[in-house]
Amino acid sequence: MNQFYPLKFRPILKERLWGGTKLKDVLGKPITSDITGESWELSTVAGDISVVANGELSGSSLQMLIDKRAEELLGKSVVERFGKEFPILIKFIDAKQDLSIQLHPNDALAKERHNSFGKTEMWYIMDADEDADLIVGFNKDVTKEEYANSLKENTLLDLLNYEKVKEGDTFFINTGKIHAIGAGVMLAEIQQTSDITYRVFDFNRKDKHGNYRELHTELALDAIDYKKKDDFKISYKNRSDTTNTMVDCPYFKTDYLNLTKDIEFDITQRDSFTIFMCVGGSVTVENDFGSAFIEKGETLLISANSTKLSLKTNDAKLLEVTI
Repeated sequence: MNQFYPLKFRPILKERLWGGTKLKDVLGKPITSDITGESWELSTVAGDISVVANGELSGSSLQMLIDKRAEELLGKSVVERFGKEFPILIKFIDAKQDLSIQLHPNDALAKERHNSFGKTEMWYIMDADEDADLIVGFNKDVTKEEYANSLKENTLLDLLNYEKVKEGDTFFINTGKIHAIGAGVMLAEIQQTSDITYRVFDFNRKDKHGNYRELHTELALDAIDYKKKDDFKISYKNRSDTTNTMVDCPYFKTDYLNLTKDIEFDITQRDSFTIFMCVGGSVTVENDFGSAFIEKGETLLISANSTKLSLKTNDAKLLEVTI
């Protein structure tokens, strides 16, 4: 039986109306389109299941590995919560144009309407053009009636909160929070496994076939949090060669690692898989069963049955994700 050395996966590339070429130009992704908006790094979403790219398990699907050896790969506590479903979806996103203004339902509503998880997510800004921004939440408390009226009068943008961004900025997006990634932003996204999005405004754009994209106006009305809340910008420490907690929520925990030297640590008690997203530099990661090299724009999955990790580098910046 093959052991779970650090696993790399083939990127699942997605053309988007708003996409560009930074995923190739900055991260080296093998895109062939000028409108590639997303690289799905780890996914078990139906129709988009990640496939191992390195070592003896190359060609194996992530879902097949989970089905056969869930506790070894995911961890006993993760399997108890989520069964044989991988609970995290990992992406890199390049927005050449503004994304549509959207939100995501919570677990209860997503289960009732779509038999799906909700979609809590976080963003780490990897690259941003000068004056690039995000839309996150409202700029004042609004009522459902005010919101609905703004859609009719095409004044929704007047109600929204804009945030200028730079590399390293981090945002936590609760379910129900209206949001959009602005033009010129490339980011790493960590989210619950869900592809449920309610699009409420798309700047009156048409796709390559001349059609407007579907809006989810009615579905969104009961899913939106209409309160102004300053709960989205994440402040985190940047101590070298140790973990710096960014987000610790019921769905995932993300730490920031700024490595200036080689480090080792014991993960015997973790009882969860570990994901490393490389957002700067490069690193060789070794567990009990083997090693793998990643550089900026690549992702590794470390199995829960690993007991120790060795990270060899002098310049890596990593997002470390666990459950």
